[in-house]
Amino acid sequence: MKITYDARTDSAYIQLADDIGAGGVASTYSCDPAQVGGEINLDFNAEGRLVGIEVMDGSKKLPDDFLRSLREPPSK
Repeated sequence: MKITYDARTDSAYIQLADDIGAGGVASTYSCDPAQVGGEINLDFNAEGRLVGIEVMDGSKKLPDDFLRSLREPPSK
């Protein structure tokens, strides 16, 4: 699993598959923004397995300590 956060776009991507690669996402399900209070997209591969989760407006949807851990460099 790999997690990235882009402060410029305030979006986070939680990559569940080791390597999605080009064309690895066969379909995307957009959660109803009214129900989740924002935009969250679920990415599925051709076999129907969930491979990634995109969270827009991450600073409003994700826990502060989680976002802080993504912004801070890993300790040695």
